[in-house]
Amino acid sequence: MAQNNLPTRKKVLFLITKATWGGAQRYVYDLATHLSQEEFEPVVAYGESGRSAKMLSDAGVATHPLPSLGRDVAVVSDILSFFEILACLRKIRLDVLHLNSSKAAALGALAARLVGVPKIIFTVHGWPFNEKRNEFVRVIIYLVSWFTAFLSHAVIVVSKSDEAQGKKMRWVEKKMYYIPIGIETPDFIARDESLEALSLEKTSTPRIVTIAELTGNKGLRYGIEAVSILKSEGVNAQYVIIGTGELRRRLEDFAIEMNVEEHVTFAGFIDDAPRYLKAFDIFLLPSIKEGMPYVLLEAAAAGLPIVTTTVVNPGFVESYSRIRAVPPGDPEALAAALVETMREKSEKELFPAENHFTLVEMVEKTAALYR
Repeated sequence: MAQNNLPTRKKVLFLITKATWGGAQRYVYDLATHLSQEEFEPVVAYGESGRSAKMLSDAGVATHPLPSLGRDVAVVSDILSFFEILACLRKIRLDVLHLNSSKAAALGALAARLVGVPKIIFTVHGWPFNEKRNEFVRVIIYLVSWFTAFLSHAVIVVSKSDEAQGKKMRWVEKKMYYIPIGIETPDFIARDESLEALSLEKTSTPRIVTIAELTGNKGLRYGIEAVSILKSEGVNAQYVIIGTGELRRRLEDFAIEMNVEEHVTFAGFIDDAPRYLKAFDIFLLPSIKEGMPYVLLEAAAAGLPIVTTTVVNPGFVESYSRIRAVPPGDPEALAAALVETMREKSEKELFPAENHFTLVEMVEKTAALYR
């Protein structure tokens, strides 16, 4: 009897803390749904369930919930999470473990070494020790990040600045691989149709947009303050913030405090919001801590000029011709960049669309590390 010589698919387990929806979740979803089905069998394990868990299930990707795994540090639940992850790895018998999210990555890397997983890949979606915390906490987080990298066989960084920091880490510097995130060009809705769908009036007033989760790292208060500066200088602009998050009420109050509540609109969550980017004139992302957000790639693909901060991937800033990056936490610099962009931009036409970071290239380079 002839033997079956068909190659066995490599089982790849993606581990992430939350299966809600954000940059890390989209990254996992894109990889899990675009890997070669002939070569790989993806599985996703997660703590908190949400939108991406349903999307993965709908796409036919196997999922494995880990009820004890949560984002916040809690000794008892972290111990339970570790043993849940350990049991999961033993049950699935995988070939590759791809770690995402700092907490899940640290627990997963240790468990994977104990089980003997052949390949452990760790993707850094922005080093967590760069966040504003007290010095002692930052040192602890740095050590945990280093330990996770040490236990991993390869570390993927999505930003050139993260790569530079990673290459300074002793004994793990040679494990760093810069693989920028990539996208498929969205199916954008035409400008007039987008304006109508968003209930926005046609106007000559420049319309600035941010699509982001309303958290401290996104620096949205600096964007609001920049609009206040524009108003004080007699520059009329409308700022639309699309997204939800824990800081919405505080940001609304801050807009009132800055006397720009009539110039700032909180649009809330809009499903597939990037499709409507052509309704706007300038994309603003005033982050104080960032890796490489998908939405900047989408704004570039829509042909929007971008104003952002120097915390985003320098590789993207260097590649996109219509971008101004200023220091984080500086509303005056943001306002000046917005004014310059308004002067440069045509009132009738968007800039040419640009997409130098493709999903195909991201998947191919990542799959090469799995082999």
